[in-house]
This record gives sequence, C-alpha cells and structure tokens, in this order.
Amino acid sequence: MGALFAILFCSVLVMLRTCLAGDLSKDFDITWGNARMSNGGQLLTLSQDKYSGSGFQSKNEYLFGRIDMQLKLVAGDSAGTVTAYYLTSVGPEHDEIDFEFLGNVSGQPYTLHTNVFSQGKGNREEQFHLWFNPTRNFHTYSLVWNPQRIIFLVDNTPIRVFHNDETRGVPYPKSKPMRIHSSLWNADDWATQGGRVKTNWTNAPFRAYYRNFSAQACVYSSGASSCAPSSGTNSAETERAWETQDLDANGRRRLRWVQRYYRVYNYCSDAQRFPQGLPTECTRR
Repeated sequence: MGALFAILFCSVLVMLRTCLAGDLSKDFDITWGNARMSNGGQLLTLSQDKYSGSGFQSKNEYLFGRIDMQLKLVAGDSAGTVTAYYLTSVGPEHDEIDFEFLGNVSGQPYTLHTNVFSQGKGNREEQFHLWFNPTRNFHTYSLVWNPQRIIFLVDNTPIRVFHNDETRGVPYPKSKPMRIHSSLWNADDWATQGGRVKTNWTNAPFRAYYRNFSAQACVYSSGASSCAPSSGTNSAETERAWETQDLDANGRRRLRWVQRYYRVYNYCSDAQRFPQGLPTECTRR
C-alpha cells in the first residue's frame, strides 16, 4: 500500500515537473574547475581546493519561472568558502537574483546571503541563519520570479519577498533572460565574519552537492519565450501558478517567523549605510 501511494504521489508531482530525480547533464554544463556528475547525472558535485574552485551553468536561459534545486553544503570547517547559486543575465547593466551560502567555522551557523540586482544595481542584501544544519541533508532552495515579485524559499518556506516597485522608480528585473549559475569558491577576504576568519586548507577539498533540479519556467531562445498564453485548463493553470504567485496568510505568517528569528541583516534597516535615506522600496515594509 505504501509503495502504491508513493507511486501515485510521485505521478502527481511529475505532472507539476517537480518529481525530477533528473539527469542534471541535460540541464547544465560544467563550466570550470573540478566539478563532476555521477549516478547517471542525478548528483552534481562542486569541489574546491587551494588551487581552484568549480562551477556550472544552465544550458537554457529563463525569463520568469519557478526554479528549485536541492543542495547539501560544505560540511565541517567551511570558513572562507562561498557556495553561490543564482540567476544572472549578461552585460554591464545585468540583472541577478542571488543565494550565497557563506561558510563558517565548525559549530557556527552558515549565513545565507540574498541579493537582487536590476539594471546593474544591487546593494539589496538580506542575510539569514537557517533553522537546520544545511550540511547534514539535502534541502530545497527555490526562487519564484514573476512580473510582480521575487520570492525566495527554503524547503518551501518563504524567507524574503522583493516586489516590483517600478511605479515608484525602482528598477525590477523583467526583460533580460537569465541563466542559472552555481560555483564553489574561496572568498576568505570577506565571506566569514567580514574576512576575519580565513580558509583552513588542511580541510580541503571542500565539496557541495546538488540534485533534483526543477524548472517550471519560460525558456528564452532566439528572442522569444517558450511560454504561450495559458490554455485555461486546470493542469496548465496548476503548472503555471508561479506566474501570479504571492503569499497567502500562512505564507505571510511563515515569512514573519523567519524574519523575526533568523534574519540577521536587512539593508532596509541599515540607516547608517544610507545616510541620505533608505532606498525607495524599503518604505513599503
């Protein structure tokens, strides 16, 4: 009975394109360093030693969508390392949506650093400590990106929402297709406690692991998006729910919980950094 339930449950998830053990080699190219795919492409490992980090990028560009990936981060003393997982366009006035995991000494929490760039402008950092150890098991890190807002989620719990405030003069990433990138690299000049704690290379090689990628998204190719107008059927509306996704009452409660207990930096509360006044988008909060 349990096996039948699992099969039925996974069948439903396949309809939503989220039950993807998936061959990562179909979606990603290794771009540099000592990275490898194993288990028939179901596991991707980034590695970093004293001489080189490593990275990969998606074969496709996307213009809006929901992106999910499971990660297991560098274990033990990971001070100085950064595991970056993000969407970015190309060019000097690029758009970018960031997850960056800043390593730390053994027993101290990882810092999850988030940022949003639009038209080359960033400086919109929010940082969090997670409510679990991200090195022991895989956890799902997701981005919902639609014309109205960007939602950052961890295990489907919202941690941050960045709204489209173009009507108030705030640039918003909406017209430049972006690829998914990830890298593991050394940033001990700033990553851990502002650079005070350096990388202990006796612990190398450092490794981060990826699996179960899912993209419910509009693929952008040859100047056009793959997203045609919705057919209006229930299955199509379910699969493309991200296009208008917002937080319901439960999502707003969970967001407040994360931001109250686990957010450790918010640029919208840093008046010292912005002596001429906080950025415009901060006033909606």
